[in-house]
Amino acid sequence: MADEIVLLSTWPSMFGNRVRVALAEKGLKYEYKEEDLWNKSPLLLMMNPVHKKIPVLIHNGKPISESMIIVEYIDEVWNHKSPLLPTDPYQRAQARFWADYVDKKLYDIGKKIIWSTKGEQETGKKELIECLKLLEGELGDNPYFGGENFGFVDVSLVTFSCWFHTYESYGNFSIETECPKLVAWTKRCLEKESVSSSLADPHKIHDFASGVRKRLGIE
Repeated sequence: MADEIVLLSTWPSMFGNRVRVALAEKGLKYEYKEEDLWNKSPLLLMMNPVHKKIPVLIHNGKPISESMIIVEYIDEVWNHKSPLLPTDPYQRAQARFWADYVDKKLYDIGKKIIWSTKGEQETGKKELIECLKLLEGELGDNPYFGGENFGFVDVSLVTFSCWFHTYESYGNFSIETECPKLVAWTKRCLEKESVSSSLADPHKIHDFASGVRKRLGIE
């Protein structure tokens, strides 16, 4: 019997798009359901009653929440193709560490740049550059964070790249000037069909952010 896979998400979400990248890497077919986060569906509230957030992966009727937990689940269940986590326990721990770093840092810093006043934007810009430089150092001269192969940390970070244009626009800086190796890594990732087909257009992200700012009374 074929697996029934459903993804609840919203198109600009860097978290939901991680799941899309992982599913594409595995070559899996699934049903996508777009969520309105201002008016959450009964299905989302039923499938994630604790956090009431996207993304949620529903596999044969069973829900899994939190994006990197979902990505790891996908990697474990469909382990026949494109492994995302390394087999070595230490390397797996390191991959989880850096994915966790991205989770704990990048989104909140980005919020300061996009959804805040000028003073907080400046703070956010400095923190973002510092964060990205640290990640660039971890990448080193490798093609991917997973070494020669696209992997777990790449999935965790690459979906933020379609927000880079918006960060730059509101923060008035250039990520490529500050972190050229990281931007080159982004372009390398986008050459993969699994990534390019899963990420939102950066200019549409900017329009979306502008609309949210107006709705929140920021501009």
